[in-house]
Amino acid sequence: PDEFFAQIAAGAMPKTSQLGVGEYEEFWEPFVAEGKDVLHLTLSSGISGTYGSACVAAQMLAERYPQGGKVRVIDSLAASSGFGLLLEYAADVRDSGASLEETAAWIEEHKLNLHHWFFSTDLSSYLARRSHFRPRARSFGTALKICPLMTVDCEGGLSPREKIRTKKRAISEMAKTMMAHVQDGADYSGKCVMSHSACREDAEAVAALIEEQIPQLKGKIEINNIGTLIGSHTGPGTVALFFMGDKRVD
Repeated sequence: PDEFFAQIAAGAMPKTSQLGVGEYEEFWEPFVAEGKDVLHLTLSSGISGTYGSACVAAQMLAERYPQGGKVRVIDSLAASSGFGLLLEYAADVRDSGASLEETAAWIEEHKLNLHHWFFSTDLSSYLARRSHFRPRARSFGTALKICPLMTVDCEGGLSPREKIRTKKRAISEMAKTMMAHVQDGADYSGKCVMSHSACREDAEAVAALIEEQIPQLKGKIEINNIGTLIGSHTGPGTVALFFMGDKRVD
């Protein structure tokens, strides 16, 4: 990751591509042909077309194997480590003895309780461009040290919420935002995950503030690298926070 983000900082422009229908079909066919059911979560349809590809592949296999296993596709409305956190919770439900349909129902019922909050210190990033900063405004905002605070909305798309001046205040606001939305407030005992793009110290600063206020966090806070897929859009300097809370609202 360090080398990847260093290349972006030096001017590299990475591109991403989504899984195609054929790739899903090839991977699932052995299971379906043997009569095994599949539960699959895709990256949010608000930022990727993989959900559509997965649905087409599932329908094609259903027509090819009418007596075979079924593929249940769910739009996670999540991304990055938030997507991973939703999968962890789903695995816990499955491991408790829930059936595939019961697990799917739990995911559908709770996926909008999974909060995604981001701030970026790089106004040349894709995230900042999506936040309606015009080029001149991005340049001016960089000079003023503005860090846009963003979230993933009810439709799984990126939604700007606030333009915060200085990284120090953005770190503080991130922790305050969690306290305003987290399930059970200071008594939250669920999971919390963070990710960052070449700015681990900033993520650790947010984590320290949260752990002071929520001592019962399950496993404390896991901090991951954002990785190359989402990192291709964020560039360096992004901190993201994921937790279970109240239902997301636009």
